[in-house]
Amino acid sequence: MREARDIHQAGVALDDADWRTLCASAMFSEVHRDILARLCGHQHPASYAPHQLIFSQGDRADGFFLVLDGWVKLFRSTASGDEAIVGVFTRGETFAEAVFFLGGAYPASAEAASHLRLLKIDAGRFNEAIENDTGLAATLLGSVVQHTDRLFAEIASLKLLSTPRRLADFLLRQTPPGAGNATVVLPYEKALLAGRLGMTPESLSRALATLRKLGVDVVRDHVAISDVARLSAFVRPSRRGARS
Repeated sequence: MREARDIHQAGVALDDADWRTLCASAMFSEVHRDILARLCGHQHPASYAPHQLIFSQGDRADGFFLVLDGWVKLFRSTASGDEAIVGVFTRGETFAEAVFFLGGAYPASAEAASHLRLLKIDAGRFNEAIENDTGLAATLLGSVVQHTDRLFAEIASLKLLSTPRRLADFLLRQTPPGAGNATVVLPYEKALLAGRLGMTPESLSRALATLRKLGVDVVRDHVAISDVARLSAFVRPSRRGARS
């Protein structure tokens, strides 16, 4: 049985790293920081422990969410009591925005798949900002288009890259721009990541073993990348040095 929701509101508002994540997110990358401050500046991130519920299927949709750190699992409960995974989201990604715009109730439940920090975008404040700024809706539409382009790029990656390169490409997307080395935190349930990348858990394990030769070290849910440039070259090698 799942643990009840136990949300801890942080004592401080968004820090510099949170603002960078917010401004770089697909949903808000085209939105001016002053507008973001009106939308989110008053909000305090909420922290969750693994397996804690964020909202339940059927709850009123009163906002959508941006992942600041960690992983979120969206799932639906079937009539037989089984669980169907709807989506998996990580830092810089938003979820539940579609139902928020349309209104009604959340059609799925959301749960922390790791230690998690979230920013909730309040429905009332968001709608008020759109009413007071006629250009905001157009700006958000531009961001949604950019978000769609990124999704198409990720789908193309799933289809065109080998399993180890697909995993390496995903890990690189989680590293800070310009980083020489980095650590990426994965969800506790590796099957969630495997599903997102179109792999089986077994093929994910084999891909991680392949990447160890490139300086990728895995300890539980932490993946340490010793040389980001080397891993990037493995994903998309030059034609002259390409290997299958």
